[in-house]
Amino acid sequence: MAEDIKSPQFPESIFEGTLSTWLKKEGDTFEQDDVLAEIETDKVVIEVTAQSDGQLEKIIIPEGSVIKSQETIGNYSKKITKKDNKDKTKPKVEEVKKAQPEKKEEVMESPKITSKQEVKGKIGPAAKKLLQEKNLTTENITPTRKKGIITKEDILKAAENNQSVGPEKATEKMEIKGDSKRVPMSRLRSVVAKRLLESQAQTASLTTFNEVDLFEIKKLREKYRESFESKYGVKLGFMGMFIKASSIALQDMPIVNASIDGEDVVYHGFQDIGVAVSSERGLVVPVIKNVQELSIAEIEKEVRDYSIKAREGKLEMDDITGGTFTISNGGVFGSLLSTPILNPPQSAILGMHKIQDRPMVIEGKVEIRPMMYLALTYDHRLLDGKDAVSFLVKIKELLESPESMILGCRVWMAPLCFMNTCANVILFAIFRISPFRRR
Repeated sequence: MAEDIKSPQFPESIFEGTLSTWLKKEGDTFEQDDVLAEIETDKVVIEVTAQSDGQLEKIIIPEGSVIKSQETIGNYSKKITKKDNKDKTKPKVEEVKKAQPEKKEEVMESPKITSKQEVKGKIGPAAKKLLQEKNLTTENITPTRKKGIITKEDILKAAENNQSVGPEKATEKMEIKGDSKRVPMSRLRSVVAKRLLESQAQTASLTTFNEVDLFEIKKLREKYRESFESKYGVKLGFMGMFIKASSIALQDMPIVNASIDGEDVVYHGFQDIGVAVSSERGLVVPVIKNVQELSIAEIEKEVRDYSIKAREGKLEMDDITGGTFTISNGGVFGSLLSTPILNPPQSAILGMHKIQDRPMVIEGKVEIRPMMYLALTYDHRLLDGKDAVSFLVKIKELLESPESMILGCRVWMAPLCFMNTCANVILFAIFRISPFRRR
């Protein structure tokens, strides 16, 4: 009796998705927990896994179709089991070994793939097409899923390692000559476009700017780069400093960390900061939870792990949901200045930009300093201009005195903290040598 294959239960924030890839075709057998299909949503790629051993009888929903949660996409039969498969295939394998024992190693080798060849082995049609586009072979690709199934993420990772990322775009440019080319917009791009329009229509967005001198941060990074990486296993970058500075500033000004819900203002007692990351699917925003409790090293580890997961397409729903504040770094692409767009229901977003050496007047002298423009886009319904400017100034002060973040002091308190530490040391020494100290 045929059993239904249904799409997984989508999270509350996801209403529909696109069935992007069938990894099995009609007649194929599979085992429990094998990935049968992939569903692309506006946030993540959801896998449809087999609930038991079986054989795919019919594909009801073809690739490219829009589906909803718990919708039947195919049928399968439970007639085929692991034991049956082993019993059926064992004599055939023995016959091959007896007939050609000297070609054992040749059978294990992965065939090279060209645009005119068929891809053999455990690889889906979408992955096969991508493999051809990247001009790669299966022999250099390490599968990450069970039974050696090669996915699109595996191919993209191999292409990145071989420095082969990019030919796809070049090929598209070469093909578009004279005539226009119409292609459907991806679900992620479509949803992003819709939300950007909603953000502009539903919020009173305004942007304020400032600039920050990163001389002290660069000096700090150069001094502690090797020891920091040796101790924590992660590089000391700029993003960790910016996220930590944002968290401290958000604690000082809770209104920037708040959001509007109907006629109410919701104040959040935590800082969940989203970091915009570029991936093959487009721009995604993983969220670092409870930044107020993390050190700079822990933040850097979170950023590194999320970047890897985004490139490999392994971000989960929990990784990208929530968020009370967002940071976007257009500087990695060379942007000198921009106005980021709000991510509702958040009330503010910070834009980082390219670090550029510029002449600055420092204590009456002209010096070359590494400068960066900062942009804060905010919802004017909740934040006044004074609030936005004050918040951006706090971030500027924190970044220009990074020792204050490391010591856990505010900018204006940093000298006081240092003096307090020295005073404690002196008092302790006096106490130790005092003749009145109890023996």
